[in-house]
Amino acid sequence: MTAPSHVLSPSTATKFRLPRFGLGGSPIGELPGPAGDATATVTIDAAYQAGIRYFDTAPRYGAGRSEQRFGTALARRPREEFLLSTKVGRTVDGSADFSADGIRRSLVESQERLGLSVDLVLLHDPGEHWQQAIEEAYPVLHQLREEKAIGAVGVAADDWQLLDQFVRDTELDAVLLAGQYSLLDRSAAPLLDRCLARGVLAIASGVLTKHVLQVDRSKQTTDPGVILARRFSAVCERYGVSLPQAALAFPGRHSAVAAVLIGAASQAEIRADAALVRQSVPGELWRDEEFLRLLA
Repeated sequence: MTAPSHVLSPSTATKFRLPRFGLGGSPIGELPGPAGDATATVTIDAAYQAGIRYFDTAPRYGAGRSEQRFGTALARRPREEFLLSTKVGRTVDGSADFSADGIRRSLVESQERLGLSVDLVLLHDPGEHWQQAIEEAYPVLHQLREEKAIGAVGVAADDWQLLDQFVRDTELDAVLLAGQYSLLDRSAAPLLDRCLARGVLAIASGVLTKHVLQVDRSKQTTDPGVILARRFSAVCERYGVSLPQAALAFPGRHSAVAAVLIGAASQAEIRADAALVRQSVPGELWRDEEFLRLLA
């Protein structure tokens, strides 16, 4: 899957390109047992074979299993060929530790599980710990970036306003936004505009929601999300485009969005998603009057 890429902002100690699409590691971590290890390996291999060169994980995903599985699968690949991000602040048991010592310890433990260097380190869902994350956790990552121990620094959350605060108050290279900017929900547009103004790259995840993947017009509904998805789907079909295909392509139309993460727990799933990515979306769709009214 060959796609355009973006260069991280000038503040980055080690510049690198962020591919347009990546594989998110939460489903990989949740695969159960030894059979899950094997499934994870073939899924990551299938992603690599499909051209994906960005992989995102976290200690919290499967209590460390996601990092271990990515490390095992990617160890056979030339390190310079792919980008790897992980997160700090949320531990393997799900608790929070945004202290300076906790951040350093978390990063060391992550690298031990991965067995690989990390390009981008993200503060993981600071939430109610945002003050400590800004005052203690961020300075540690900033220093490591200055020392070129890590390539780039970011924050990951499902709250665009929280991310907006970090973009305003710190020198981030990237933010990872779970939801809130997709074909069906564009509430995070102000965050992306600020990212663009400040040279911060945005990574979008959670764009293939159940409403996008399960459009069924045979049933009556009053669910606004389902109704909106059906309307978008009807417009897309006129251009030979499926709703999931349009949903994967849409976030990247904002200039701040450098990458879209795809979650997959099997090689069939990632191959199907990769096939959607390879299919071009006609420019006429984005200019369609009804489509634009639905976006308004």
